[in-house]
Amino acid sequence: MRLTPWLLGLLACATTGFAAQPCRIEIVEKGDGWPVSGVELRTVHGARFVSDNAGLIAFDLPELMGRETWFSVHGHGYGVKADGFGYSGVRLTPKPGQTLKVTVERTILARRLGRLTGAGLFAESQKLGEQLDWKESGVLGSDSVVTANLGGKMLWFWGDTNLAHYPLGIFNVSAASTDKFVPPAKPPLRPPYAYVSERKTAQSELRPRGVAKVPGDGPTWIWGAITLPDAKGAPHLVAAAVKTKGAMQAYRWDLVEWDPHEELFHPLDTVWTEDAANPKAPPMPEGHAVPWTDPVGRKWILFCDPFPILRTPATYEGWKNPDNWKPMRAATSAATPTGEAITVHKGHIAWHPWNRKWLAIFTQKAGKPSFLGEIWLAEATDPSGPWGNARKVLSHDDYTFYNPVLHPEFFQADSPVIHFEGTYTTTFSGNKQPTPRWEYNQVLYQLDLSKPPFADGK
Repeated sequence: MRLTPWLLGLLACATTGFAAQPCRIEIVEKGDGWPVSGVELRTVHGARFVSDNAGLIAFDLPELMGRETWFSVHGHGYGVKADGFGYSGVRLTPKPGQTLKVTVERTILARRLGRLTGAGLFAESQKLGEQLDWKESGVLGSDSVVTANLGGKMLWFWGDTNLAHYPLGIFNVSAASTDKFVPPAKPPLRPPYAYVSERKTAQSELRPRGVAKVPGDGPTWIWGAITLPDAKGAPHLVAAAVKTKGAMQAYRWDLVEWDPHEELFHPLDTVWTEDAANPKAPPMPEGHAVPWTDPVGRKWILFCDPFPILRTPATYEGWKNPDNWKPMRAATSAATPTGEAITVHKGHIAWHPWNRKWLAIFTQKAGKPSFLGEIWLAEATDPSGPWGNARKVLSHDDYTFYNPVLHPEFFQADSPVIHFEGTYTTTFSGNKQPTPRWEYNQVLYQLDLSKPPFADGK
C-alpha cells in the first residue's frame, strides 16, 4: 500500500508528538512584585536565558523539562543570596505550560524599567503568546543617545548602530521620533519609536538609515542637540558633529542643522579640522545641551559632559557664531556625604523642579566593581557646582554603562521620580560574555528622590 504525503505527516505527528509549550518564568522584585528585565538565568551546562521587558523567560529546553534544575542568577543589582558554597541561584522544576516565579532582591538604588533599544524587547513574551502586537525595528544595537524636541515630537539620535543584515550597520547617526512618550510607572516598557528609515528596493523591508552624512572618512557622531529660536522666533534643531578616526580620535568638528523634511542633518560650518597648526580641538558645543538662565536673567545653553565646559547664547544666531562661545572650567569630581571625591567620566546635568536642585548623573572613572559601570547621582545649587551628596545609584558586575543621560523631559514639579539611561556594553570591561540581545543597547532606569538616602536632601 502506498502512503500519501498527508498520511505520512499525520503518522509522524502521532509518533513524535507536538513540540511542548515553554515553561513561563516570571522574574519579580521582592516586596511589590515589580517585573525585572535583564536578569539572566544560567543552567549548569551553560544555557542562558534573559528576562525581557515584561520580566519573562520562556524556558524551552526539552532535556530539563520535568527535572529539578539549578539556575544561577545574574542581574546587575538584582539577585538572590548565595548558599553555603557561594552559589547564587534557585532550583526550579520547569514543566510545559507551567508558570514559575523567581523573586530577586534589589541591591541598587535605581530600578530597571527595561531596554529602550535593540531587538527582542519582548522576545520571551512572544514565545509565550504575549505582547504579540510588538513590532521589531531591525535595530540590534544603539550607542549613546542625545535628544531634542521639535514640532511637538521628541527626537532621539544615536551613535553607531547595529542592524540585522550585516555586521557593519549605521555609522552616521540613526534617529527616531516619539509623540507624547512618557515612561510607564511600572514595567513593561514599550518605547514607541518611529525610526527614520528607507527601502533599498520596492520589495525590501523598511530599514533604519543614517541621518548625518557629513563629508570625510570614519564615523560621524552628533552631540549637543538643541532646538533654538532665530531672531524671528523660528525654531532650528542644531547640533555639533564630530568625525573620528582610529581609536576614536576626532579630526573634524562641524555645526549641523536638522532638516525635518529630508530628515537629515546638513553641515552649516566646519569649525575645526586637525592640522599641524591646530592639533587639538578648542572647546566645542558638545556633550549635552542644557538651558540655563544666569543670575541677571540672560539665557544660555550650557554644553556639559557631565559638567559645563562651554556656554553659548540661547539663540540660533548666538550658537552659530563661535565668537559668542564662552569656555567654562568644568569640575572633575563630586563629593560623597563623607567628603570622598568621586572622579567623573561622562554624564549629564539637569535642573529638577521637585527638589529645586541641579542633578548630575555620571559614570565613575575607574570604579569598582566595574571600571566604567558604576553610576552616581550628585546635587548642586548651581550648574557649575560644587557637586555634593553623591550617591552610587547603579552598579554592574564586570560590565560597562557609559554616557548616562538624564531625561528632564519627564521631570515633574510634583514628582520626585527621575529617569536616566545609558549604554550597556562589554566595551572597556574585559567581559567575554555579552548579554544576549542586551549588549550595546540603551537601558532605562527610574529613581525616586523621596526615598532614602535622598529623602533628607529635599
